[in-house]
Amino acid sequence: MAEPASDALPVVLIPGLTCTARLYTEQIPALWQFGPVMVADHRRDDSMAAIARRILAAAPSRFALAGLSMGGYIAFEIMRRAPERVAKLALLDTGPRADTPEQTERRRVLMAMAKSGRYAEIPELAFPLYVHHNRHGDEALKRIVRRMAEDTGLEAYLRQQQAILSRPDSRPGLAAIACPTLVLVGEGDEATPPDLAREIAAGIAGSRLVMIPDSGHLSTLEQPAAVTKALVEWLRP
Repeated sequence: MAEPASDALPVVLIPGLTCTARLYTEQIPALWQFGPVMVADHRRDDSMAAIARRILAAAPSRFALAGLSMGGYIAFEIMRRAPERVAKLALLDTGPRADTPEQTERRRVLMAMAKSGRYAEIPELAFPLYVHHNRHGDEALKRIVRRMAEDTGLEAYLRQQQAILSRPDSRPGLAAIACPTLVLVGEGDEATPPDLAREIAAGIAGSRLVMIPDSGHLSTLEQPAAVTKALVEWLRP
C-alpha cells in the first residue's frame, strides 16, 4: 500500500452553478492520495467576493485549487484576493470574461422562471447546453444533474446566479497568475467553449491546456477518467 506523501498538499474543489460535491465524485479518491480534499460550499452568498471570503476562511493556509464553470469564476476571485495561498490552480470548463448582454438576459429569464415556482424545470432545460451532444439522452447523467440542482435548492440557485451576474472580467489578472496552472475543457463544451480555455491558457504563462474529447461542459461527470488523469498529473510533485 502506498504511503501518503509527507509534503501532502490539501486540495480545494469548487463546484459549478447548481452543482454539489457529486460533480467530483470520481475525482476525489484519486486527489485524496495527494492530501486532504475539501469541497467548497458556494451556496450561501450572492457575490464572488463574499463566496471567496467564506472559502478562504475555511480553507487550509496553502492549497491546490480547482473549479469548474462557476467554480472557475470563484477561483479567479480567490487568486485576486490571496494568490500566495494557492500552490496550484486548475480551471475546468470555465471562462475569463464577464457575461455578454445576451447571457445576462438568459440568466434573468431563468431566475424569473425559478422564482415563479418552476425551478424544478431548469435542470432539464439546461441539460442540452451542459453536456456533449452525444449525451443528450443519457438518463443516468440527467439524474445526477437533477439531484445536484435539488440539493442546491431555489434560494441558493438565485444567490449563485446573482454572483455570476455581477462577476468582474478576469482577463486583466491572468498574467499575474504564477502558480502551476491546468486549463481543461471538453472539446464539445457549448457553455464555455474551448476558445475561452485557449484565451485563459494564453494569458497564464506556463499553463497547460488539456482538451477532453467527447465531453461537454460537465467534463468531470462525462469523461471522469480523462479528467482525473489530467488532475493527477497536475497535482503530482
